[in-house]
Amino acid sequence: MNARERQSFRGNETAIAWREEIAARDQSRSAGFDAAGLGIAQWISREAAAAWAACGAFEWVALGYLASSSALILLFAENLSHPARLVGVQAFVGAVIMVLCWSEARSAVGAIGNGKMRSGTDRNVCPTNSQKFWHFWRHWYPHLFFLFCFEELGKLVHLVTPGWQDAKLIAADYWLTGVHPAVWLEQFATPGRNDFMQFAYLTYFTYLLVVCGVLYYRRDWRGYWSVMTYSVVGYAVGYLIAIFFPIESPWFSMPGAWHAPLQGGPFTATINFIEHYGRVRGAAFPSEHVAGSIAALWGAWRHRRWLFWVMTPLVMCMCVSTVWGRYHYVVDVFGGMVTGTLGYLIGRWVMKTRGAVATEV
Repeated sequence: MNARERQSFRGNETAIAWREEIAARDQSRSAGFDAAGLGIAQWISREAAAAWAACGAFEWVALGYLASSSALILLFAENLSHPARLVGVQAFVGAVIMVLCWSEARSAVGAIGNGKMRSGTDRNVCPTNSQKFWHFWRHWYPHLFFLFCFEELGKLVHLVTPGWQDAKLIAADYWLTGVHPAVWLEQFATPGRNDFMQFAYLTYFTYLLVVCGVLYYRRDWRGYWSVMTYSVVGYAVGYLIAIFFPIESPWFSMPGAWHAPLQGGPFTATINFIEHYGRVRGAAFPSEHVAGSIAALWGAWRHRRWLFWVMTPLVMCMCVSTVWGRYHYVVDVFGGMVTGTLGYLIGRWVMKTRGAVATEV
């Protein structure tokens, strides 16, 4: 038996033991209710423990980020208008994640009347509608979580540091290149080039979906959750940096530096629509677009090498497009590459220590 097979065998043993533990816990809980009835506090404690046991590496990082940002909100509450509301929303999101993990785990175990549980109801063998429902949402809710965290940053960018720090990055860009890159690139702008760059910028939204979609289709659960974990670590690191070091981007800090707005076709119009209704002012350093793309690219390298070679040219064009479109400084791009790579390196370690549950349930 080679190392991979031994690791898979140990992971299966862990998953089986964990499912048996859930079944035994549910049987014990049912018997307790029938015999004497458990107090509400004890019941909540037991169910919370079961929900935590159902969480995997991704949830460990996601809940850790929520806890960290909530602690910062409480610590610097005087800098916010409604700190209690923000903490309450974060607590609600954390509770939803826990309930989702708990529900998916329960559906995977399966239930028969009288509180008896049955094993052998793995969704890959005979999935029920309930299993399919919870399995789908357990695997795809992370995309909504990323969106929530990014949009929330608009309220947290001045939580710790009151003013914008763009002048430092403008100086850093000039020191690196001898020009202001976003301004210098205007000389090459044409409607066709602009639209291509905006198309490249839009491809950011597809990288994680494509990599995880392939892994999901192939039922490579460990690969799937590994890539999700690389991404959430990279995003979490970037979000925390953005809270301490607020950057609003050239779009806001250098509005009079260009001769005209970028003109293009349908992709330019799409970007303008998204930027008008969904733009977050701040959180530009490091670039979360680049960080998320690099984390997904590392995931493709490790789990589907052919997909890495397909994605690489698009990711490189996307990195250039963030500066071309006046959304980021060059330093933002380098910062995103570093945090995306950190997401991959730290995420691999997290998967080794906390990944068994998520890859098997």
